[in-house]
Amino acid sequence: MASNEGFLTNEQRETLKLATQNAESLSSSPKSPKTLLSEHPLKVPAAGKAPTAGIAVRHVRRTHSGKFIRVKKDGGGGKGTWGKLLDTDGGSHIDRNDPNYDSGEEPYQLVGSTVSDPLDEYKKAVVSLVEEYFSTGDVDVASSDLRELGSSEYHPYFIKRLVSMAMDRHDKQKEMASVLLSALYADVISPPQIRDGFVLLLESADDLSVDILDAVDVLALFLARAVVDEILPPAFLTRAKKTLPESSKGFQVIQTAEKSYLSAPHHAELLERRWGGSTRITVEEVKKKIDDLLREYVETGDAFEACRCIRELGVAFFHHEVVKRALVLAIETRATEHLIMKLLKEAAEEGLISTSQMAKGFARLVESLDDLALDVPSAKSLFQSLVPKAISEGWLDASFSKSADNGDAQIEDEKLRRYKKEVVSIIHEYFLSDDIPELIRSLEDLGAPEFNPVFLKKLITLAMDRKNREKEMASILLSALHIEIFSTEDIASGFVLLLESAEDTALDILDASNELALFLARAVIDDVLAPLNLEEIGSRLPPNCSGSETVRMARSLIAARHAGERILRCWGGGTGWAVEDAKDKIQKLLEEYESGGVVTEACQCIRDLGMPFFNHEVVKKALVMAMEKKNDRMLDLLQECYSEGLITINQMTRGFTRIKDGMDDLALDIPNAEEKFRFYVEYAIRKGWLPSSFESSSLPAPVVAS
Repeated sequence: MASNEGFLTNEQRETLKLATQNAESLSSSPKSPKTLLSEHPLKVPAAGKAPTAGIAVRHVRRTHSGKFIRVKKDGGGGKGTWGKLLDTDGGSHIDRNDPNYDSGEEPYQLVGSTVSDPLDEYKKAVVSLVEEYFSTGDVDVASSDLRELGSSEYHPYFIKRLVSMAMDRHDKQKEMASVLLSALYADVISPPQIRDGFVLLLESADDLSVDILDAVDVLALFLARAVVDEILPPAFLTRAKKTLPESSKGFQVIQTAEKSYLSAPHHAELLERRWGGSTRITVEEVKKKIDDLLREYVETGDAFEACRCIRELGVAFFHHEVVKRALVLAIETRATEHLIMKLLKEAAEEGLISTSQMAKGFARLVESLDDLALDVPSAKSLFQSLVPKAISEGWLDASFSKSADNGDAQIEDEKLRRYKKEVVSIIHEYFLSDDIPELIRSLEDLGAPEFNPVFLKKLITLAMDRKNREKEMASILLSALHIEIFSTEDIASGFVLLLESAEDTALDILDASNELALFLARAVIDDVLAPLNLEEIGSRLPPNCSGSETVRMARSLIAARHAGERILRCWGGGTGWAVEDAKDKIQKLLEEYESGGVVTEACQCIRDLGMPFFNHEVVKKALVMAMEKKNDRMLDLLQECYSEGLITINQMTRGFTRIKDGMDDLALDIPNAEEKFRFYVEYAIRKGWLPSSFESSSLPAPVVAS
């Protein structure tokens, strides 16, 4: 009987047959499909045992050498196998000696790098500088360190950091901070940067209040002290208050400074001594000692003794005050000029007053010359004579003024630079608020009517680079300014400045010529300029220049059919259309009032127009209607409007002036217009609507029948 060894079941025989048929294809494939079986030696089960005792065929794989070995589950691979299906995780080695080596295949790593912010670095350096100053109290070293630190554009942040650090410390540090600010003023930190620094402090007052319970009161003290020390002008408080919300802590700081500190009797002395225990004498005491030593010097003429007294003051950082007060004395009392110049020269040659302190003293006097001129009308000319003497004697740096001839120009240039900077912020604020009365008050606060043409140029230049809304606002503002504070000559001169620089403006604003022509034409339509003014403006420009072409374009716009309506809408139907619409509304409300309306309702309608700068139109139309209807009831309306403050005397004057200017045309329709107008003028002057200086005498005398 045959042995049982090697016995195979029928099922196993079929499997073996299939494996043999596919052996060749399996041996040539790197990855075997799971559904196929490889050839492998099978252990024959013992007789009677189930066939499942053998190894599962799917766990066997052929190697490169043709051997069958057992591999991991799911084809994970093993020694000598080709890995899983679609397995590409095999490690690779880059050989730099390989001819096909590519450095781009080398693995790389991103290395992080910290980008430093210059402002953050400046703030960190300032903290250590202030800490060192609070420890040593050396003003000269602190001033030198700040100058060496550079980044002068960040000086407002230094002021903010200095004051905020002092606020959370003892009175000694608060006093030291105020003294340092006075020392740095105009020498290291410019006056505008001082103002900007305090603006930052006011804006951050809410945050400071979280950490410092009495932040409002302490910051108000610093603010008041800065005003007393003359490093902030009193007008700063008014202007800063306008930029802050009434609910903010910064607004409260200004109110506290004004009401609690600056309005108190002897407030200067109180503020100087508020932070008692200071090791330094107060600024006010120093000023008094300077006045005393200068007065004594003028009496004795002893320059050596005067220099000794200056040295004993021990305030080298404040020597610019000596220079300023000495120059003021020389200007106020001409007999002392020789002695003062001798003292300053002696102090400079001894090295007692440094070059920077000397120049700073002269610069501070430049800033206050306008005020000094109120008491000494010849102050500017006297100052101009002192500057070249000081330069020629070698104790004033020649860079302060290139020559004696341009002394006045330098003063004016400095004033003009400050004016331009101020009006830019005023104009930006107007574009945001649309508040014409506030802008007029701001211009009046500046007190520089000689620069009105410069304001007009800046206003239109800024508007041209903005949207139609701002252009319309600029035209409306010109009408209001012409009524309130600008003369026709100011307006014409401003347009001349604009047209002279038209070619430069066109480099930044492509359509500048057309825009300027529209502004010119709009000024004529709004009665800001007369058509004859365009000829005058053109005559002041070089022939064949870009500005002259712009004037010709403006004339063409005005001469076109329906020019008034089209030009009023030139900025897209904004406020210009509101002006045209207002004229219709004024006509209707006056007609309604004339036919039996109530004066209070008419006043309310005028108020509802919301265009106070245009009330001169109400006056003009009311007077014309009174002449045409032969009804003096309109005078009652004007009386009520004036009594309520609805129509100002300026608006009244403007309205009467417009009637006077157009009397020739008016007389064609109303024969007795001149006679009626004289009566209205006399009545208005008697009632106080018109100033007594208003004259109608330029009108021809009425013809009296013989």
